[in-house]
Amino acid sequence: MSLQNELIVRVGLPLYGLKRTLSSAERTRRRIAAQAIRPPRFSPPRILGLHADVSGGHRNGWPLYSLAPRNGAAPVRHVLYFHGGAYVNEIVFAHWWMLGLLVRSAPCRVAVPIYPLAAAIGPAQTVATASEIAQSLIGEVGAEGLVLMGDSAGGGMALAVAQALRDSGLEPARVILISPWLDLAVDLPEQQSIGPRDAMLGIPGLQEAGRTYAGGLPLDDPRPSPIHGEMSGLPPITSFTGTEDVLNPDSHRLQAACRAAGTEFELIEADGMPHVYPLLPTPEGRAARRQIIERLRSA
Repeated sequence: MSLQNELIVRVGLPLYGLKRTLSSAERTRRRIAAQAIRPPRFSPPRILGLHADVSGGHRNGWPLYSLAPRNGAAPVRHVLYFHGGAYVNEIVFAHWWMLGLLVRSAPCRVAVPIYPLAAAIGPAQTVATASEIAQSLIGEVGAEGLVLMGDSAGGGMALAVAQALRDSGLEPARVILISPWLDLAVDLPEQQSIGPRDAMLGIPGLQEAGRTYAGGLPLDDPRPSPIHGEMSGLPPITSFTGTEDVLNPDSHRLQAACRAAGTEFELIEADGMPHVYPLLPTPEGRAARRQIIERLRSA
């Protein structure tokens, strides 16, 4: 494990405070209530313009940002990216920073929808609208030109959208997941054993965020918890996960389900790494981003 990773895990992530927010159901409820009364902050930072041409608009009623290679470079792939945040937090700088690097290095074009949080519309409508956006992009670039991608909660949404597209007869080129949250229940014994070592996520808060997002749907409905959905007929899937992440078991369950269904699956597991480590400015994060770029180029 690199010194940079040690510093981020021991100092940076505690200062960020997400673990504390998710340490109890009550703290998570307070966070959700505070988010509801504050104006949303999801616009890309200006510094992103150093890496990408940024434009914004709306599609299907959601804000949608487009990041394109600078100087007119032709993208090798188009990416639809769903950000993480336990379904209760907006996109943050780390997401924009990583996406800017991917746009410049792949190069690729990235569409970033800003979906409603918590119980605003619920997972049934969220997945339906996200799937409509994916279908419209497929209409522009072809299914073979589109990669679905997401981290944490956004990883769960990316897989749910892939399942919805499959049910509509559409198959994008690939699905790339970063520390995906695939089961809102977060109730596995192995997750309880990882919990004390996870520097970012707390199980009680995750469970409360999951219940809030699910609304009236059961937690094992495939739209909020796509691990309970059918895996056959999906495009190739790559999942990045660290062993110090309470969501790590979700990627292993997905691997088993895809193997049983005959779906191509690649598990990239980093020993000692925290949640969403490919987003971090560490040697391990850089290595993961290089692997993501390789998958984008070969999709």
